[in-house]
Amino acid sequence: MSTGKRSQHSARRGLIFFMMITILEVSGQIQYSIPEEMQKESLVGDIAVDLGMDMKKTGNKVRIGCGGRIQYFAWNYESGRLYTAERIDREEICGRTQKCLLKCDVIIENKMKVYAVEVEITDINDNAPHFPPGEQELTISETSTLGSRFPLPEAQDPDLGINSIQNYQLIGSSHFALAVQMGENGARHAELVLESSLDREEQSEYELILTASDGGDPIRSGTARIQVSVLDANDNAPVFSQPVYQVSVKENLQKGSIVCTVTATDKDEGINKELNYSFKKIGEAASQMFALNSTTGEITLAGTLDYEELSLYEFEVQAKDGGGLFDRAKVLIAVTDVNDNIPQIEITSHVNSVPEDSPPGTVIALLKIQDQDSGTNGKISCSIDTNLPFQLEKTYNNYYSLVTERALDREHTPFYNIIIGVTDYGMPPLSTSCTLLLQILDTNDNPPLFTETTYTCYLMENNPRGSSVFSLKADDPDWEENSRITYSIIESQRRDFSSSYLSINSETGIVYALRSFDYEDLVEIHFQVKAQDGGSPPLSSNVSVTLLILDQNDNAPQILYPSTPTDGSTGVELAPHVSEPEYLVTKVVAVDADSGQNAWLSYQLLKATEPGLFSIGLHTGEIRTARFFLDKDALKQSLVVLVKDNGQPPLSASVTVTVVLADSIPESLSDISSISAPADPESDITFYLVVAVAFVSCLFFAFLLVLLALRLHKWRNSQLCDSASMNFSGVPVSQFVGIDGVRAFLHSYCQEISLTTDSRKTKCSLPKADNSNTLTDQQIEDPILIVGDIATGNQAFVQMC
Repeated sequence: MSTGKRSQHSARRGLIFFMMITILEVSGQIQYSIPEEMQKESLVGDIAVDLGMDMKKTGNKVRIGCGGRIQYFAWNYESGRLYTAERIDREEICGRTQKCLLKCDVIIENKMKVYAVEVEITDINDNAPHFPPGEQELTISETSTLGSRFPLPEAQDPDLGINSIQNYQLIGSSHFALAVQMGENGARHAELVLESSLDREEQSEYELILTASDGGDPIRSGTARIQVSVLDANDNAPVFSQPVYQVSVKENLQKGSIVCTVTATDKDEGINKELNYSFKKIGEAASQMFALNSTTGEITLAGTLDYEELSLYEFEVQAKDGGGLFDRAKVLIAVTDVNDNIPQIEITSHVNSVPEDSPPGTVIALLKIQDQDSGTNGKISCSIDTNLPFQLEKTYNNYYSLVTERALDREHTPFYNIIIGVTDYGMPPLSTSCTLLLQILDTNDNPPLFTETTYTCYLMENNPRGSSVFSLKADDPDWEENSRITYSIIESQRRDFSSSYLSINSETGIVYALRSFDYEDLVEIHFQVKAQDGGSPPLSSNVSVTLLILDQNDNAPQILYPSTPTDGSTGVELAPHVSEPEYLVTKVVAVDADSGQNAWLSYQLLKATEPGLFSIGLHTGEIRTARFFLDKDALKQSLVVLVKDNGQPPLSASVTVTVVLADSIPESLSDISSISAPADPESDITFYLVVAVAFVSCLFFAFLLVLLALRLHKWRNSQLCDSASMNFSGVPVSQFVGIDGVRAFLHSYCQEISLTTDSRKTKCSLPKADNSNTLTDQQIEDPILIVGDIATGNQAFVQMC
């Protein structure tokens, strides 16, 4: 037998070169055919060529998965070819199944496609027929009639077709002949036929050689030694109660349970009635699964049934009496399925993230869902949360595609935990689930939106340049670069806006003033701000902004009437001697360039020649008589009217109104000429102060000239001396004592005088007199002091207070 095995291996290697590989591509299926027992790494088929795949593009994105615990095939990622990974024994994988198929799935991950590959394993003659081990014993009664048939041990050959048992041969005695019968399933059974009478007294035992041979090339055979014992007469053979015992048991039956009981009866007496039960024509799987009580005929479960591995067991039971007569019955044990397998979910391919603009039907994952049970127990139902925008679609066999059902929105849901549940229809139902985490990638589908539809902001006039005016903000629900907002001011076509007015920080949205605004020139500014995100292509939105300039009290009231004459005189108003109280003498008219309360003007009499003689309207500026004129009243009345606005702080202006008490203009002229204008003592004081300051300044300038001349003289003398130069610390402070008296006199005046080498005239600016008792608000011209040339190159600053 070992020699036949080696020759068979040589034949198998020769068959590799002549194997027939057929390809059939129907509905995504490819079928190959290879013989069993090929060496590892033998070529099965070129899947890349058959499917038209470009391996440079697909590369390692292709996976192959085969069911079962052993992976018999391997995929070459470079060539796209399928090779054997393990030794393939058709009899071990498929047993007596006529067509042995190994199914694999080729999964192209980047395209989410599945192709079914079926590899048919064809049989080769790699197994020799063999009989049960040991010597086979057969007892035949000497009274057996000619032509009686006795079953012989059946040889087993796991090969199929022509490679299975084709013939039996018997040698050893002329008393016996061999008859071969064909069974229902095509199997051949050998029987021993009695051709001549037996006489136990002549020969009690016969040794026969039974040879079984198959039809393979080369032919393989197996032999069995049969010991035939001749017995005394036994009239009745055992008879089973039924020729076929059919039993159905569940696959979860416990070990040691009684499957069935076979019974046979024998009409003989004594030892010829005692029966012994035994298995006959039983396969290896059944012999390990069941045990038979030789006395009672009880068949018990010795192993663990599994419907998914083997669902039907078939064997024969023999009942043999003490005289050697026997009977046989067939036993069929059908294993029924129970729901003992949980559905299995295998994620063959999936993506971790998809863009939110993915169209409906985009494949997220490819799943293989199956249940090893059969019938109703193997039927499954898949489900996912109906609130999720996904659905499962069955694509091929047990493969399902998880696809998008509707549009995705990252801003609404940035990621999904997709729970896929699978439940079978068994009783009780079994279920399982798996979870897929899917991240939604952002696309630029949302423009920036401002928090308000329009903006109105306020800015006080006279603002500093570069000051912050206001800030605005836009929100973009997109992510990262798509939500990065840049702000800009859109050039407006309106006349009230110029790019030199405002600027905006492109990142923060803060608007800055590029200039100082004047309410009197510009009241409001209209412009638009654009917010643009960083997506591709970018999206943007605009918002209208109105900037209102707020008024500040920066303009003093301006008196329009009475206007100040150009010659410096004051206007004259007439009031009749017989004027009654509330007589309208004149009206002071003033305006203020400001607005609002800053332009609200109020009038009051600041000073009058005759207090109580005239009154002025607080808001109208109308000057009216307050009483009748008296003879003692002066004919020329001087009124100082103060006009003040309502700003903070308030600004004011004043005007002097001269009222002459006369009934007509000629009369008023004669009255004015007869009355000398009264001296204004306060004006004289101002004049004297100015003269005193100018005089003191001249004295001081002269002092400086003398001091400089002395220094120059000493310096010239020092140049003539050969000795070391001498340092003069300057004129002592005591030389200025003479000026202190003037300082005490002019304690309210302070002046700074600058002398340079190139100036022949020095202008001395004296401040305006600030005296509340003056009648007019007149500009005092600064006196010009003319000094001689300053010969020294130093510049002197003199401050007199």
